[in-house]
Amino acid sequence: MISRYARPEAAAIWSAQTRFRIMFEIEAHAADAMAELGVIPKRAAEVIWEKGRDAIFDVERIDEIERETKHDVIAFLTHVTEIVGPEARFLHQGMTSSDVNDTTLAVQMSRATDLLIEDVDLVLAALKRRAYEHKLTPTVGRSHGIHAEPTTFGLKLAGHYAEFQRAKERLAMARFEIATCAISGPVGTFSSVDPKVEAYVAEKMHLVVEPVSTQVIPRDRHAAWFAAAAVVASSIERLAVEIRHLQRTEVLEAEEPFDPGQKGSSAMPHKRNPILTENLTGLARLVRSAVIPALENVVLWHERDISHSSVERAICPDTAIHLDFALRRLAGVMERLVIYPDNMLKNLDRLGGLVHSQRVLLALTQHGVARETAYAAVQANAMKVWRGEGQFLDLLKADPALAGVPHAELEGLFDLGHHFKHVDTIFARVFGEG
Repeated sequence: MISRYARPEAAAIWSAQTRFRIMFEIEAHAADAMAELGVIPKRAAEVIWEKGRDAIFDVERIDEIERETKHDVIAFLTHVTEIVGPEARFLHQGMTSSDVNDTTLAVQMSRATDLLIEDVDLVLAALKRRAYEHKLTPTVGRSHGIHAEPTTFGLKLAGHYAEFQRAKERLAMARFEIATCAISGPVGTFSSVDPKVEAYVAEKMHLVVEPVSTQVIPRDRHAAWFAAAAVVASSIERLAVEIRHLQRTEVLEAEEPFDPGQKGSSAMPHKRNPILTENLTGLARLVRSAVIPALENVVLWHERDISHSSVERAICPDTAIHLDFALRRLAGVMERLVIYPDNMLKNLDRLGGLVHSQRVLLALTQHGVARETAYAAVQANAMKVWRGEGQFLDLLKADPALAGVPHAELEGLFDLGHHFKHVDTIFARVFGEG
């Protein structure tokens, strides 16, 4: 993680101080449960909270201890002992390091996902506002990058809105999968710690108990989270690439905001580049790059090993932080996106009416012309337009093969409104409004 792509709210979740605070709370809640069960003195549990509740953990001191012990949880517990005193000996009774580390990670990933869901809501709000603003703004639909048929810019954005609704649902499911607590001791048998301790800690940390932990929480849960994050990243990139294409000089139907004082190029003062959406494409690649390592982390030796640990120290904070940054940036881009309806209309007319070719084809079949014959006639005239030999409607009127179709009817086939008659229906499906 680098600060350039990290919002403070997202980075704070993964700070060492936050991690140690969560670890302390897990240990202290476990001590409370053990005290209730008579495993440790109640006064010991009280002292642990009294001295540790507001403590600021010395990260450098913990690192110093770890350099000697070569063990992160032992280093943490040693430092807690320096804060709490003799009663700290009652911490970690019957627990193993994975109980603390995995449950801590579950809390961090849950909090990070809550932030991501908030981010998606911002994207959705921006998309909805702009979709309604341009509900009936005509633009050309493209397939293979080539003009196809008319659509509206609002419909384009409605499609992305529906996709980000699914993104929100995926993140909610990913959060559900990841939010589990394991306090089950060595190899997950509860031989040295009562399951009631796990249930108590889970409740206090807003998690659910892991049904079967083999000393570690199964990594299929984490893999599912990273897969969901990757799909969201791809949805971000799909919209970003759309904007990048629409901002091309030859198209210029929409454009990223360009602020006063902003510079597009060190060499060419005229440049206005889609740098924000290009950045989103790059961040999406970073997020997706975590999927394969996450899938490989599912496969651990027997009840546990730590081959996943070094991977997760990197991909968990990086993925969560980068996706948070990307979603916020996308929301800002969509909120301030500059849209050029006149250019959309000009581009729509660029091929001299060819976008209405399907309607002409269907009309000929309604007049008794065989489909293949009709297709050949329409295509022949369309190719003339491609070669710059005239306007589509004029060529159709002059074609003897279409003499059976009244000119007034041909002209009616070029009505843009025909393509937009079901826009309200689609909007109702997407936004749930009549």
